[in-house]
Amino acid sequence: MTSVVIAAHNEEALVGRCLDALLADAPRGTLDVTVVANGCTDATAAVARERAGVRVLDLPVAGKAAALNAGDAVAVGFPRVYLDADVVLSPGALPALVAALDGPGDPPLAVVPGRALDLRGRPAIVRAYYAINYRLPAFRHSLFGRGAIALSAAGRARFDAFPAMTADDLFLDGLFAPHEKREVAGASARVATPRRTGDLVRRLVRVRAGNTALRAAAARGAVTTVAVRRPARSSWLRDVVLPRPWLAPAAACYIGVTLVAALRARRERRTGGGGWGRDESSREPTMAGAESDG
Repeated sequence: MTSVVIAAHNEEALVGRCLDALLADAPRGTLDVTVVANGCTDATAAVARERAGVRVLDLPVAGKAAALNAGDAVAVGFPRVYLDADVVLSPGALPALVAALDGPGDPPLAVVPGRALDLRGRPAIVRAYYAINYRLPAFRHSLFGRGAIALSAAGRARFDAFPAMTADDLFLDGLFAPHEKREVAGASARVATPRRTGDLVRRLVRVRAGNTALRAAAARGAVTTVAVRRPARSSWLRDVVLPRPWLAPAAACYIGVTLVAALRARRERRTGGGGWGRDESSREPTMAGAESDG
């Protein structure tokens, strides 16, 4: 029995397609799915309950870590899959992830699908940013950036509970040595990219804030990890642009967006502002409808 835990905050427009793809990929009786609607002011819980066999928890307060922990508490099986509500797994992805964890010999403890970035209708700057981001080697050897992570029972035993931080994927990535985690060939997670440049900047500010908080917690011993991955500042140039010089114009956009996000993140740390910073553009009803086609 594979258990899937989905933390969902105001995902009415997207959680249905996430669940439909998931449920279509597993024989009846082999999948235990829990959607934890947390702090929702929309119909996320109602949409999830429309799917037969899906367990729904409704928490009054928004918070992804608490939602993941609540879902873990009622999940019944392994492997354990943590899936974002705005991500759609490709056909066959779930069985492939499970098979990789149950493979012969010395299987990995944590696996992820590849990234399939949805860039339809995005402006040139957003497309240029992801032309560089998509090719960064850090994503090929890590657990973050997909919104989908599968752990074996031994992998899940590496930690007690999710810490109250936004960088849950970076936290999980830091629990495993390189040989203990793997990207599974033939499996992909369709990730919606921000619809506008400003939305992209807001997403990057939030990611930076979460990653900074996790690294600070690890440094003072508040979070136990193998090693929290450090950012490779020059990888965009060394690993992406120099081997592909035709990407230089895209790199200029990438650097510009990155610098703006870094400056804004630094200002918000200094002033204590910023708020949640979630990218809402990919959750707009018209966008969700467009992305469900094809």
